[in-house]
Amino acid sequence: MRDASVLDLFGDPPQVARTELAEGAVVLHGHALVAAPMLLAAVTEVSAVAPFRHMQTPGGHRMSVAMTNCGNAGWVTDARGYRYAGVDPESGVAWPPMPEAWAAFARDAATAGGFPSFASDACLINRYEPGARMTLHQDKDEIDFAQPIVSVSLGLPARFAFGGLRRTDPVRRVTLAHGDVVVWGGPSRLAFHGVDALKAGVHGATGGYRYNLTFRRAR
Repeated sequence: MRDASVLDLFGDPPQVARTELAEGAVVLHGHALVAAPMLLAAVTEVSAVAPFRHMQTPGGHRMSVAMTNCGNAGWVTDARGYRYAGVDPESGVAWPPMPEAWAAFARDAATAGGFPSFASDACLINRYEPGARMTLHQDKDEIDFAQPIVSVSLGLPARFAFGGLRRTDPVRRVTLAHGDVVVWGGPSRLAFHGVDALKAGVHGATGGYRYNLTFRRAR
């Protein structure tokens, strides 16, 4: 049974459609529609403290996706490598705290995806503009791979690519719309995944952008 406070915040919507991507990986279509206004309002608040920026890979390439973080740790990349940092390297101060409603939503979504008791301590916020993309990669900088990843799509639709445990494994692509949530863990926790280049458009909630909130247990 879901926590009563979560029911109050997000209502008790009908059973949403599901797309099984692989064992332990599922798309929950429309799961975040009720919570979307709250999630987007908090994105504005977080980015006012820790602005979006285009980080560089260890190889010196500028990422096309703009990023920021909230929570006890934030994911960063630069010449030193990929890692989680307790402070924003641009300001030298701690990342904004994760809103309690976000943590509750992530826990609720993880439970719906088959992973109860998820306790996220970090959220990487990605902002896509037309042409921005995310190449195939694994989320492997966290310390506890028993915890799933919860990824929320807001705004413009995007083509999500989900593969296997090897980069060369076959890749399945599915369109993620505003309010869709992807949860993956268990045997799919280290699956390669990415986002194809975003197509131009205008969404009523986000304008010309797509936002992706990725909840993790970093530490």
